[in-house]
Amino acid sequence: MNISNDSALTIRKMDNELLNSWVDLLEKRTGIYFPKERQYFLETSIILRMKEINRDDFTDYFHFIHQEKEGQDEWLILVDRLTIHETRFFRHQPSLNLLKEIILPALFVGNNNRKSLKIWSAGCSTGEEVYTLAMVVDQFLQNYNLKKILSEQCSMSVTGMDISLASLAIAKKAVYKHRNIHHVKEKYLEQYFIKQSDKNFKIVDSLRQYVFFTPFNIMDIKNIVIHSMDIIFCQNVLIYFTKDKQKKILQNLVEHLRTGGYLVLGAGEILNISHVDLEKVIYLNALAFHRKK
Repeated sequence: MNISNDSALTIRKMDNELLNSWVDLLEKRTGIYFPKERQYFLETSIILRMKEINRDDFTDYFHFIHQEKEGQDEWLILVDRLTIHETRFFRHQPSLNLLKEIILPALFVGNNNRKSLKIWSAGCSTGEEVYTLAMVVDQFLQNYNLKKILSEQCSMSVTGMDISLASLAIAKKAVYKHRNIHHVKEKYLEQYFIKQSDKNFKIVDSLRQYVFFTPFNIMDIKNIVIHSMDIIFCQNVLIYFTKDKQKKILQNLVEHLRTGGYLVLGAGEILNISHVDLEKVIYLNALAFHRKK
């Protein structure tokens, strides 16, 4: 098959057998499932990537990404193209309001002997959610005059994980364009961002010291070494998986959550969710659960 310079929309479709092989491979390796209504996006993304590296045969490219070295590097690039990195600072305000109004007071107020606060952002993309969580926690501690007391005895960390190495590279740099922060409230801009130019703003080191990033495939969650998390944010991640895999991922998330901890999902992400150890937190336009035992 020869790929022309025309738009990917004009290119002959992949045959169904090979397309199904791609769907199966992606689900096996990443857990991400592409239903019929999303397979056009899958096919088009593959075609666009093939054009970039001057490959013109679907089957040849499929075999190429199975190669031990070059294929692994190409696989990581392709997965990055196939995962949607839609994120921004303070993306879902109801969940953040829940964090500062319900979750953090429950964990901290009246508990000055706390030794650690561990937060995990699963599917953190380019880091905006991670830094947002760190900012909200930092503001809470300041407002309750807890920061100085806790800084001497309580270690805090916000860990961001994502399958995309390209996204994590951006997150680690902590430098964002003006368009990424134009909606951030002034008090956060003044305290947590340093203006590097008219276009670039960097997260301050005093906040970055609490933040960590690491590669992560949510289907390999059982092999992750972090445990006993106080708060897990896993928003707009489960929508990419089948119902059976959603249940499995949820079970593994709970196992990484300490007793008394909180799991925050995307509002409306999972309907009729139930788990023997979880109790739903009632809060408008947010979906969260408290681990009872």
